[in-house]
Amino acid sequence: MPLINKLRSHNAVPDSALGALTRLRIALTVFFALDGFVFAGWVVRIPAIKHQTGASASTLGLALLGVSAGAVVTMMLTGRLCRRYGSHQVTVVCAVLLSLSVALPPLTHSALTLGAVLLIFGAAYGGINVAFNSAAIHLVAALRRPVMPSFHAAFSLGGMIGAGLGGLVAGHLSPTRHLLGLTVIGLIVTALAGPTLLRHDPPRPPDAPRHGSAESTPRRLDRRTRGLVIVFGVIALCTAYGEGAMADWGALHLEQDLGASPGLAAVGYSCFALAMTIGRLTGTVLLERLGRTRTVVAGGSIAAAGMLLGSLTPSVWAALIGFAVTGLGLANLFPVAVERAGTLAGPGGVATASTLGYGGMLLGPPAIGFMADWFSLSTALTSVAALAAAAALIGFVTRHAAAD
Repeated sequence: MPLINKLRSHNAVPDSALGALTRLRIALTVFFALDGFVFAGWVVRIPAIKHQTGASASTLGLALLGVSAGAVVTMMLTGRLCRRYGSHQVTVVCAVLLSLSVALPPLTHSALTLGAVLLIFGAAYGGINVAFNSAAIHLVAALRRPVMPSFHAAFSLGGMIGAGLGGLVAGHLSPTRHLLGLTVIGLIVTALAGPTLLRHDPPRPPDAPRHGSAESTPRRLDRRTRGLVIVFGVIALCTAYGEGAMADWGALHLEQDLGASPGLAAVGYSCFALAMTIGRLTGTVLLERLGRTRTVVAGGSIAAAGMLLGSLTPSVWAALIGFAVTGLGLANLFPVAVERAGTLAGPGGVATASTLGYGGMLLGPPAIGFMADWFSLSTALTSVAALAAAAALIGFVTRHAAAD
């Protein structure tokens, strides 16, 4: 049943609806965390899968493009699926597919077959990201609080737990048993949390049209609205570029350029990820106090300053501080961008912003690599600061068109 039909006020959520909305929020949070957990579990076993398939670095790189290709193609299709079948149903189906497909890579014995199964895994990953972000946007509107960052905090926490657990079991379990364990966990979690989503349609505002599902009819967008969706997608791209660059190049910068030990260098991304998680956990309060536009401007500016420190300082400890500041600054830019795009254009807006954002995550690591060859790695990492500053500038320039 459409939960939000119970709402009678534009300014408050009645107690009769609040309990059901809270259960939906918990269920969606679980799916965000599950996504991060499963994806991180796969990532930590990539070296073992490389050894198993006998792939060279270059052929492994081509195989890994299967994740990206599957995700990007599916993201745009998922927007249509959400409008036709509902974001809750698509979220549950993609969670099942994600859980099943993560067990496939250890069963492959060549880079070609690995790339093929990663297409399926990437499709599930891209699909669930669009679906649960679309569902979360409806819930944010119904709750009348900017809680979007809390969902992305759950994704970050799930990723940290998945990576940590993967590191612990890597020496004791084969990739086949480890990833099959993720399949079992994923299916159990989906079986427990999925019925909550399947029992209810996405909530819709009291002034929404009453024809069919809240997602059934795509909106006809004017040129200005389409332009704003692209703007928010570019902000997501700038943010995800930094996340991808930090994940792939942060530790190398600390070890190669600053002489950090391998153990200390590994702490660099942990500082970034932990700070980003903390930033997202406090994001709702920040958005309530500053609003979305000022949060984007302040976050992008802080991230730019932090990354300049992290990339240009000669001190390892100062660089670690810079990485943490960068994580805090970037934390809420992607959730805000995706939420605003979805509010304007529904699941299609989420798909557009997510695709651009994911493109930024794909663009970041190779772009940093090329720039590192041309100049130096420390200079290349300043591009993260440049794009964070660009996100802040875009947020400021469009502050009236995209008013809170």
